Amino acid sequence: MCLAVPMKVTQIVGPNCTAEMSGITARVRLDLVPDVRVGDYVIVHAGYAIQRLDEQEALETLSLLDELSAHAAEE
Repeated sequence: MCLAVPMKVTQIVGPNCTAEMSGITARVRLDLVPDVRVGDYVIVHAGYAIQRLDEQEALETLSLLDELSAHAAEE
């Protein structure tokens, strides 16, 4: 199973960016979404940003992922 996750763009250098989620940073390619700016949220899959995401939607998704993680830790 593959999972794409929302991440916040913190730095852009050429076709690459640094993106962050829950304190984890990753180098992400921006080839598929060239109009991204620092501060935007993107959906990241396999090291590529595949879509820009509305901030509210990104935060809701991240909150749900946190809830799932907390629930899994309880089991």
